[in-house]
Amino acid sequence: MRKWLVPVAIIVILAMMLIPGYNSLVRLSEGVNSSWSQVENQLQRRADLIPNLVQTVKGYAAHEEQIFTQVAEARAKLSGAATVGEAAQADQALSSALGRLLAIAENYPLLKADANFRALQDELAGTENRIATSRMDYNNAVQAYNTKIKVFPTSIYAGIFGFGARDYFKAAEGAGTVPSVDFSK
Repeated sequence: MRKWLVPVAIIVILAMMLIPGYNSLVRLSEGVNSSWSQVENQLQRRADLIPNLVQTVKGYAAHEEQIFTQVAEARAKLSGAATVGEAAQADQALSSALGRLLAIAENYPLLKADANFRALQDELAGTENRIATSRMDYNNAVQAYNTKIKVFPTSIYAGIFGFGARDYFKAAEGAGTVPSVDFSK
């Protein structure tokens, strides 16, 4: 009768260790998913503001067609991004195009004084701050999750249950380069 007691005790002890660990991995994984959704939400907010900003600037700077095309193309790439890496790359392209658009706006004093333009520019600036905060929150969630799946004893069973490392949101190559704006053309 005592022969079954030891295996049952071992199974019970293992279950008591695995269940909380598994549940912790699920919570952390969902935290990463939630954080990424917030990044996407803020990127979508920016994408929704851009057409209004572009139309406002277009009214003043009709001959600057190239920048409007670049903004539209970058916005489309961001909307179609499927992975964190693609989203980071498309986000960088959009940020660069928006920087050039806002630099063009600086060349039009009446536009800078327009209340609609200023309101849109303020909304866009606020959205950029929200995006930066969301990226930071996402990367923090990924760090907590990736750390959890790599530490002992979780590392033993994380792979068995299908929990793999997640990608960080990284700035695209050349993100630190200031875009050049040439008004001589």
